[in-house]
Amino acid sequence: MVTLSILDQVPIPSGSDAYKTLEHTLELARTAESLGYYRYWFAEHHSTKGLASTSPEIMMSHIAASTSNIKVGSGGVLLPQYSPFKVAENFRQLEALHPGRVDLGVSRSPGGTAKTRLALTDGINKSLNEFPRQLEELSHYLTDSMPRGHKFAGIKAAPQTDSPPSLWLLGMGENSAKKAAELGIGYVFGHFIKPDRGKNALQTYYQQFQPTYYSPSPSAIIALFVVCGETDEEAEELALSQDLWLLRVEKGLDSRVPSIDEAKQHRYTVTEEERVKNNRKRMIIGSRETVKKKIDKLAEHYQTEEFMVLTNIHDYDERRKSYERLAHIYL
Repeated sequence: MVTLSILDQVPIPSGSDAYKTLEHTLELARTAESLGYYRYWFAEHHSTKGLASTSPEIMMSHIAASTSNIKVGSGGVLLPQYSPFKVAENFRQLEALHPGRVDLGVSRSPGGTAKTRLALTDGINKSLNEFPRQLEELSHYLTDSMPRGHKFAGIKAAPQTDSPPSLWLLGMGENSAKKAAELGIGYVFGHFIKPDRGKNALQTYYQQFQPTYYSPSPSAIIALFVVCGETDEEAEELALSQDLWLLRVEKGLDSRVPSIDEAKQHRYTVTEEERVKNNRKRMIIGSRETVKKKIDKLAEHYQTEEFMVLTNIHDYDERRKSYERLAHIYL
């Protein structure tokens, strides 16, 4: 039984803007809820033309207030740049507003260039090596379990709620999987970034998981790109815009999603063609039948049932239809 969720980077198509894209985001979230998607998470990206989700907390609040039951979350808050206490209070605030619907996904990612990261930390050089400590402190703040000897013992994250938001770690390998297992929290593997490292990461997480307040058993989600068309041929054409978009993002170029026509007119070098081919390992593209076959295979490969889908193609209506077709397979 496959559970489907959505990870929305809120990609801005070329020729559009943040205003229209955010209108479509609300419409897509409502559609996702009506189709039976379980979670709707927002990424965090900064200093970019093409991704309109810079504050997952604000996006979560907006979507939760405009829907009824779909879980909302961050995928994920860039914890190294922030105070664990402030993050805990932000998400307890959300939990108090929308009880039982809030997921807190966090990441070790620096969030962009070194200059962007310094701007986020107000010029303070914060080490990424502090992330394990920050994650542990965040967990303690959420569950009112800060050890007595800790320098911040006695401080309580407010507002107080009957239960904390669920806590998830986003990662791409064994180290993150090991930390999630140690803390007994959920784990989201970024197949859409590093597909080759998934098998070992998930095995590490399952084998080393320690039951805690959050969960008595491991919970894993696989995040991946999916484009689902009426036919394999249609899906391949729709994915052309995602192929070129991803290529440009990797090069630090314009991060707005190009149209299919733009993609067709682009003259790919041999190196770029090889890169596109390699990037396809991060995606599932095809008709309903093809997509189902490949997702079922991944479910067996990873021994998990929940998939968090990204579909970053140019045309909003086609993007929505891709999610609808996917839902009709499983939901």
